[in-house]
Amino acid sequence: MHTDFNRRQTLVAIAAGMAALGLNVIARPARAGAAAKVSMNDELKFTPATITVHVGDAVEWHNASQLVHTVTADPALAATSSSTQLPAGATPFNSGNLQPGGTFRHIFTTSGTYKYFCIPHEAAGMTGEVVVVA
Repeated sequence: MHTDFNRRQTLVAIAAGMAALGLNVIARPARAGAAAKVSMNDELKFTPATITVHVGDAVEWHNASQLVHTVTADPALAATSSSTQLPAGATPFNSGNLQPGGTFRHIFTTSGTYKYFCIPHEAAGMTGEVVVVA
């Protein structure tokens, strides 16, 4: 355990030195698998409605509903502009129709706030939000 503590101290010191030189530093280990899971239900909601993940993390949506849903963050497909939002430089995404039991996974590579919606249920207010931090 003492060795692990010393190793962490050394890595923190190296990262601090690199940051002082203006070099990009990632101070957390790589993540494996989905960082967060979101469910779609018959009540026309994404649960949880808002999640926070890190750059490089994946989010997986599961359609636990008896209805077809989408996970859409594309302003070109929104009926109203308030249903969607993308950070500067982020690429729009759309799951297409997810049948009951279907899943969709997206990896977030740009930090910022993503507002997304379900195309068939946008008017009913089926929206969600992913906050991506560096």
